[in-house]
Amino acid sequence: MRFLSVLFGKRTAGSGLRSPEQVMHNGRKLSDILERHRAFVSGQPGGERARLAGADLEGVALGGALLNYADLSSARLVGADLRGARLAGANLAGAQLRGADLRNADLTEASLEGADLSEAQLSGAELFRANLEGATLERANLRAANLRDARVRGARFRGADLTTTVLRETDLSEADLSETDLSHTLLPPGWKAGTKSPTAA
Repeated sequence: MRFLSVLFGKRTAGSGLRSPEQVMHNGRKLSDILERHRAFVSGQPGGERARLAGADLEGVALGGALLNYADLSSARLVGADLRGARLAGANLAGAQLRGADLRNADLTEASLEGADLSEAQLSGAELFRANLEGATLERANLRAANLRDARVRGARFRGADLTTTVLRETDLSEADLSETDLSHTLLPPGWKAGTKSPTAA
């Protein structure tokens, strides 16, 4: 547990966030689940995939956590600190991430289908090939985030900050981009706000 104490201890002190050592899920400490998941991802003995579907992780300090391929579907992560967390290939479908801090998090190929990311901090996040179909990202901060080739059908970006956000190779035809400023967004070639598909150059 020393690794987790070093990683999370300073971030929880005086922050109002909950430490993984204080959180229980299915009778086990979250810190233990994270340790075993780290071993699982690293191919070490005793490893076990984190199964946190439906877990109450509201306001938990998970900055820098290794959660690649973890099952966090329908988990409650409202206001959680996930800065720099590694969530590549993780299942976050239906997760509640409202107001969560995901700055510089790696969500490559993660499933966020139907997730609530409203008012979340996602600046600098890596969302390459992530599944955001039906997700809510209203008023989210996506500055400099990479959504190249992400699936955003039915996603709602109303009022989101998309300054220098990378949306190249992303099909935006069925995404809600109303009330967003796209003047500094890296859009697919030929795509213009209000169109259903790229227009001729």
